[in-house]
Amino acid sequence: MDALVRFSFYCFTAASIAMVTSAICYIAYAVGRVQVRQARLQTSAGTAFVGHDTRFTPQSVAVARFGTMLAWFALAFQALSVLLRTIAAGRVPLANMYEFSSTFLVVLLVMYLVFERTYGVRQLGAIVLPLAAGMAAYIWLLPAAMREIDPLIPALQSITIMTIHVGLALLAYSTFAVAFAAAALFLVATHWRVAWLPSPDLLDDFGFRAVTIGFPALSLVLIVGSIWAHQAWGAYWSWDPKETAALFTWLIYAVYLHTRTLRGWRGNRGAWILVFGFAAAIFTYYGNYFFGGLHAYGGV
Repeated sequence: MDALVRFSFYCFTAASIAMVTSAICYIAYAVGRVQVRQARLQTSAGTAFVGHDTRFTPQSVAVARFGTMLAWFALAFQALSVLLRTIAAGRVPLANMYEFSSTFLVVLLVMYLVFERTYGVRQLGAIVLPLAAGMAAYIWLLPAAMREIDPLIPALQSITIMTIHVGLALLAYSTFAVAFAAAALFLVATHWRVAWLPSPDLLDDFGFRAVTIGFPALSLVLIVGSIWAHQAWGAYWSWDPKETAALFTWLIYAVYLHTRTLRGWRGNRGAWILVFGFAAAIFTYYGNYFFGGLHAYGGV
C-alpha cells in the first residue's frame, strides 16, 4: 500500500509539471506575440528620427496544440495518481482536502478538454489551466500527513452516498470554472477587442452551456447532501457554513439562468454574474477553513 501511495504522489508530481507548462503555452497563445517595428523618418532639414511601434499579433497555433497535448498528459498522470490511490484505499479518494482536490483536478481537466474539443476554443486554456496549476500548488502546500491513507471517521463511512455527493460537487465546481473562463474572456474580448479571441457570442454561449451542466449537479449536491446529513448528523439541514455557502452559490447560478432565459440577460451582465458565482464557488470550496462547522474534519 505504501508503494502505491508513493507512486500515486509521483504521478501527481508529473501532472503538476505538465499543468504548469500547459498553462504557459495557453497563456502565450491567448496573449499573442509582441512585435516591435522600427520606422526611420527624415525631415526636410535632413534630420533623421527613429520611431518604434509595438503591437500584439496572433501567436502560432502550434503553441496552443502543444498546450493541449500537455493538458492531456496532465490528465493522464493525474488520473493514474487517483486510480492508484483508489486501489490503495479501496475507495474513491474523497475523504480530505488532499484527496478531494486531487480528484477535482481530474474532473476539471476532463471537462475543459471536452469543451475545448467540442467548441474548438483553445484560448480558454489560458484561464482554466492556470486555475488547475493553482490547485496543484494548493495541494503541494497541504500537510504531508494528508498524503497518507487513514481510516474513515464514522460520518464518512457511507461510501456510496459520499461518492455521489462529493462527485457531483466536483462536477459542479469544474463546470463553473469553465463558465468563469468563458465569462472572463468575454469581458476581455468586448472591452479590448482582441481580434484573435473567440467571438463574444460564442463565449457567451460557452458559459451558458457549462452552467446548464453545473447547476443541476449542484442542485443534486444539496439534495443528496441533506439525505446524508440526516444519516450522519440527525438533521437534513443544520445551516452549517459550507451548506449555507453552497446554497448561496446555487442561488447565484439560479439567478443567472433565470435572467438569461426569461429576461434575456446576455453579454456583460451575464458574464459578471458568472464571475461572482465562481467567487462564491471558491468560497464554498475553502470557506470551512475560516468558519469551521460540521464539514471541518479532514479539511473538507
